[in-house]
Amino acid sequence: MLPAAGVGPGVTRRPGVAARLLILPLVAWAGAFVVLPTAILVVYAFGRRGTLGGVEPGFGLDAWSRVLDPTVRVVLARSLAWAALATVACLVLAWPVAWTIARAHPRRRTLLLALVVVPFWTSFLIRTYAWVTILKGEGLLNGALLAAGIVAAPIEMLYTPGAVLVGLVHTFLPFAILPLYAAIEALDPALFEAAADLGAGPVRTLREVVLPLTRPGIEAAALLIFVPALGLYAVNDILGGGRVDMIGNLIADQFKGAARDWPFGAALSVTLLLAFALAWRLAGRGRSLAAGLDR
Repeated sequence: MLPAAGVGPGVTRRPGVAARLLILPLVAWAGAFVVLPTAILVVYAFGRRGTLGGVEPGFGLDAWSRVLDPTVRVVLARSLAWAALATVACLVLAWPVAWTIARAHPRRRTLLLALVVVPFWTSFLIRTYAWVTILKGEGLLNGALLAAGIVAAPIEMLYTPGAVLVGLVHTFLPFAILPLYAAIEALDPALFEAAADLGAGPVRTLREVVLPLTRPGIEAAALLIFVPALGLYAVNDILGGGRVDMIGNLIADQFKGAARDWPFGAALSVTLLLAFALAWRLAGRGRSLAAGLDR
């Protein structure tokens, strides 16, 4: 195929006026709802707490000194651990589901994908409160266990770390299934035939063919789960009863709780943003290094 007129090797095509106009709404939306709020957070982080809360005009570093407090480090470490655990659990549970959907008949595949998306049709809070009905002492799960004679007394499942983990996994499981499905569905079936012809069994094919080729989908799913799970606080408030402190709850308390320390909450938020940016940068370098080694 011949190159387009005026375009040759090494020549970069610049977007025209029409393309720039089409992308303008997206730029405006990102500026109004991403860049501007982030800038406000940065300004608040270097402000001073008002007598009755909020932020007073002026410059201060008191909020940043509190970020290094041992209590904050403990809460942050716990949040990282719970977010990582929820990410791993979602990936482990989502993989066989994504594989089944990707290898199903096209008509059945559409139905299965619709079932994955169904939870998004209801409110996140309604779905979370539904777990309260299931996990409480006189709830559905304890009732079933008692009726089956498995337990002699109700088990305390609500307001525990396990309940928080269940809520996180239930919330983010679709975000793991969809990227994994897209990555698995794109695999050429001939790859499995070639692996079998070369003597590779199912486990070796999974380890040396499927997992490396679906790595982008795994990374995308992990990112879609880990980042929001780290800052989510509604699940802990509802299912954990505030007993399992996470960084998202600590930040929310600074803005809408009794603390009303907006500079401290903003400093914690900016710290998380910087940590995410650093992790993304390091992950990008790791991918580049791995690609270089593969060559």
